[in-house]
Amino acid sequence: MTDVVISAAAVLNALAGGLAGFADGLRAGRTAVTGVDGRLPASARTAAGAWLEDFSVRGWMDRQGWQPEAGGGLIRATRRSAMPAQTAACVAVRAVLDAGLTPGDLDGTALIVAGGNLAMGYQAQALEAFAAGSLRPSHALTCLDSDVIGVVSEATGIRGEASVIGAASASAAVALIAAARLLSAGAADHCVVVAPLAELSAAEFRALHDSGAMAGPHAATAPHQLCRPFDQDRRGFVYGQGAAAVVLENGRRALARGVRPLGRILGHGQRLDGRRGTEPDPHGQVAAMRAALAAADVTPADVDYVNAHATGSVAGDAAEARSLHELFQGGRTPLVNSTKALIGHCMSGAGLQELIAVIVQMEHGFVHGNPNLRQPLTPALALVGPAAVPAQIGLAMTNSFGFSGINASLIVARG
Repeated sequence: MTDVVISAAAVLNALAGGLAGFADGLRAGRTAVTGVDGRLPASARTAAGAWLEDFSVRGWMDRQGWQPEAGGGLIRATRRSAMPAQTAACVAVRAVLDAGLTPGDLDGTALIVAGGNLAMGYQAQALEAFAAGSLRPSHALTCLDSDVIGVVSEATGIRGEASVIGAASASAAVALIAAARLLSAGAADHCVVVAPLAELSAAEFRALHDSGAMAGPHAATAPHQLCRPFDQDRRGFVYGQGAAAVVLENGRRALARGVRPLGRILGHGQRLDGRRGTEPDPHGQVAAMRAALAAADVTPADVDYVNAHATGSVAGDAAEARSLHELFQGGRTPLVNSTKALIGHCMSGAGLQELIAVIVQMEHGFVHGNPNLRQPLTPALALVGPAAVPAQIGLAMTNSFGFSGINASLIVARG
């Protein structure tokens, strides 16, 4: 495939508001998971989350050191939008600026938004307002996932083609695959992939808990200890709030612009299980990982590190452990961790948060710890313990597996 490089990245999550803070938090193994603290009714059956505290566009601008006049376009673009579009615009603007894209570049830059049903919290509030006899006309736009396209394109100046790609928890990985294909086909020189905050309502929290996927209250476990990927005592995933964006471009184009890449996407694979539901299937996962390795023209023995999808769910972690063991058995075993232990499960945006975690660890020479890993699910995998370990990562794999049997895997190399 065409050389696809990551020329800029921006991240916002409960752990950090930028790459430097993200690197520090990952290395320290600092979890951003806390209690609910009145954010949700008891009927949601949710005990923990990794929350963005008091997020606002102006507050984000202040933390970037921007004066109001410098971010006037961002403020105007996000004024009537929901939180997913607001967070997406912030990280997209940061990534575009860091990539050094000119107005001429942006005329042909593509935009892909990762996720579907992004503003469920907003939707629930709008229905309550409607029932009380009040509804803003702007709801006609705000209720649509495509509103993120309009907000981000206005805030950044992107004017190329655009789409929204929904693939459950694999949305961001599938969006990255679509972007890589656009660049390989020569349909764009640059592509911004943005994964907005995925906003849930109390109904989604309740359904995810009752389905067995999300961790609920546990009297003997503190909120920050509930997310336990690959631990025998895992109880389900913990929700995380966050947004992320990357600028991808053709490697030759980046070289001509004098860009020092943050990383390279060497290969990707996506496979379906062929059935509806929430139960994971190791066969589909292995097929996606093997497809990614084949596209990158590398072998399992070449992989130094795996950023696993591992959410801390009972069925999901066991299935991924089996699939990783099948792929790497009989050869060199890479280090394995899960960033969700630190930032929660950012739902449709998880894959982009985790891609950025991969390139941060590559750059700084470590693999972050799994702080709540006390009883490893299996000795067959080189699971990183509670503390970070030094590591020179030349080649990494990052996995994203979603409901309805959607499996995606990416192979990432150092810049």
